[in-house]
Amino acid sequence: QVQLVESGGGLRQTGGSLRLSCTASGRNFSGAGMAWFRQRPGQEREFVAGIESGGTNIGDAESAKGRFTVSRDNARNTLYLQMNNLYPEDTAVYYCAATLATRFYYTTERPYRYWGQGTKVTVSS
Repeated sequence: QVQLVESGGGLRQTGGSLRLSCTASGRNFSGAGMAWFRQRPGQEREFVAGIESGGTNIGDAESAKGRFTVSRDNARNTLYLQMNNLYPEDTAVYYCAATLATRFYYTTERPYRYWGQGTKVTVSS
């Protein structure tokens, strides 16, 4: 059974920081592109940041640039999202996702075969 389990969500004040983790089990994702998506209240799920299999090529959504950093540790089968300078608009459920086996990341949902259950981030104003 393949599982992606997010952790690290919680409540922060505006300007605070949070580090999310996504630990995979049941499958080795070292060869797969991965990404973070989020779903804000009442909104569609949107891309936040992605990373290719080797961890060197990354890409961020405009809302994340300069504030969020995606990284991965393939030895631990884990994906991270470091979030700094949080705004109330960052309040959302954050999901990690992985492709089946393609090395690249994508900014749309469709290429991702595996998804976690999400971890909730709340930023107070």
